[in-house]
Amino acid sequence: MEPIKSSGCCSAKHVTSLAVVTKRVQWGKIGIISLLVLAVWFVVYKQLEPFSSYLTYSLLDIKKGSHLGSAVQFFSYDTPKVMMLLTLIVFVIGIIRTFFTQENTRKYLAGKRETAGNVMAAVLGIVTPFCSCSAVPLFIGFVQAGVPLGVTFSFLVAAPMVNEIALVLLYGLLGWKVAAIYLVTGLFIAMISGWIIGRLKLETWIEDWVQELRAGEAIIIEEQLSWHDRLDRGKEAVREIVGKVWMYVVAGIAVGALIHGYVPEDFMASIMGKDVWWSVPAAVAVGIPMYSNAAGIVPVVEALLEKGAALGTVLAFMMSVIALSLPEMIILRKVLKPKLIAVFVFVVGSGIVFTGYLFNMII
Repeated sequence: MEPIKSSGCCSAKHVTSLAVVTKRVQWGKIGIISLLVLAVWFVVYKQLEPFSSYLTYSLLDIKKGSHLGSAVQFFSYDTPKVMMLLTLIVFVIGIIRTFFTQENTRKYLAGKRETAGNVMAAVLGIVTPFCSCSAVPLFIGFVQAGVPLGVTFSFLVAAPMVNEIALVLLYGLLGWKVAAIYLVTGLFIAMISGWIIGRLKLETWIEDWVQELRAGEAIIIEEQLSWHDRLDRGKEAVREIVGKVWMYVVAGIAVGALIHGYVPEDFMASIMGKDVWWSVPAAVAVGIPMYSNAAGIVPVVEALLEKGAALGTVLAFMMSVIALSLPEMIILRKVLKPKLIAVFVFVVGSGIVFTGYLFNMII
């Protein structure tokens, strides 16, 4: 009597079931570890304020209510607070960005009509990897993919302006209302600016060598990533981004600490208050030549608001620093003629000024 042979089909099913169970066990472990890490993060985060008070007034024995005490407490509280928020957000955004590559962004925007394309471009600008150094290759890629000029500019405005790091830091430092105002106004400026530039039909103001590029189908290589790969990308984002910006963060917090501790409230209200008509355009004019990133400028915004500066004026200053920085304009000069750069700065700057005045009136 011959022995009963096992069916190949059953063996395959058994192997598949075992693989599914193993995968679920692995994800269960990842989930438990993630929850524990978040719990520890939350507990430490909640202890930062009492620790800063203890450090300033007990260990360092600085007098309460003094200018130095206020500045030191601000610095010792905001530095770990911002760094903890920054690390967590960069990790999460690093994972999210694995779903939004630059190649896929070109594919989504190619062939889109203006208006609808402006809206989609502004929204994609929030989550798509972007920095000043990638402005030129992105612009060229959009031209090759046949993306309209106005849609391209909606993306170029939204990507740096509606910065996810700034958004979360504003939420953590100033609350959800300020963060929501920043998000809505930034998207609005990006959409309207791109729409206006598209209506002006300024394609001839792109550099000649860029215009000679023929619209073609972009080669899109779909990268197959597992969730372990995506987690690794999140870790890489933390090492790269936090490693690059931490100096700006500390510098921004130091400036904020000086403003918080030593600048009189009456003085700040007198130059950045609601009643000063020239404060908004002055804030934009000062912000454009500055070079900073969102993580470095948010602590300064926090200190200015605490000292009595008007919300609209401060937001206008922040948006001009992030969206109209001089280094980005220099890089864009490689693909745009000076006249188009001037139009870009004027249109976006006008939108920022209008937003500043609007929120100074209604808030």
